[in-house]
Amino acid sequence: MNGQAKILEPRRLYQQIADQIRELIEAGEFQPGARLPAERELAQKLGVSRPSLREALIALEIDNTVEIRMGSGVYVSAEPLQPRHHTKSLGDSPSELMQARAAVEGATIVLAASRMTDETITNLRRILAAMRKEIEAGRKPLDQDRLFHVTIAEQSGNSVLARLVANLFDERHSPISAQLRVKFEDRDTWAHALQEHETILAALEARDPLLAQAAMHGHLESSKRRWVDD
Repeated sequence: MNGQAKILEPRRLYQQIADQIRELIEAGEFQPGARLPAERELAQKLGVSRPSLREALIALEIDNTVEIRMGSGVYVSAEPLQPRHHTKSLGDSPSELMQARAAVEGATIVLAASRMTDETITNLRRILAAMRKEIEAGRKPLDQDRLFHVTIAEQSGNSVLARLVANLFDERHSPISAQLRVKFEDRDTWAHALQEHETILAALEARDPLLAQAAMHGHLESSKRRWVDD
């Protein structure tokens, strides 16, 4: 055979679930304009977790198959369903990304805590002060959030880990993660995130690696729940 065979990207779970829902719509089980069953019921029907289902619904909303109305439910688009064999990839699964971040940043902060300096602590305080100011102004402090996590990672002294932390954080800009932010991030969720960052900083100030690791794991687990588990 001439040329190289095309390498197929593994289909993510949310794509597979979205395809199942699309097939049900195409089969007429859910009519245009109809409300889909509640998340818990639909997850049981499909035999999947609610976080994975939520990601699938976000993917279907991006391609205009469904409409998510906060406080009301998920509705099949009134527009005619466009023929499509498979849901396209919109980035890595947000819940899997948060698991990866917990693994990487949980290990990284242990190294950072053992190497922490007064200068870095002062820098982290400044970052959180700027983060608080952005939240109070009604803005989303994404730049400060990223800088906080990357600064800690850089203090580990391991450039590979620092790069991994930055790259994983930047996946927040993928289409599926960005849409989740639009739906589920607000001033209150950011206020909780700020408190969690302050807990992390307190552990770093104490130069306590295990306490810092627990604080980082707690923060990222809470972030995951705010995004896809609630």
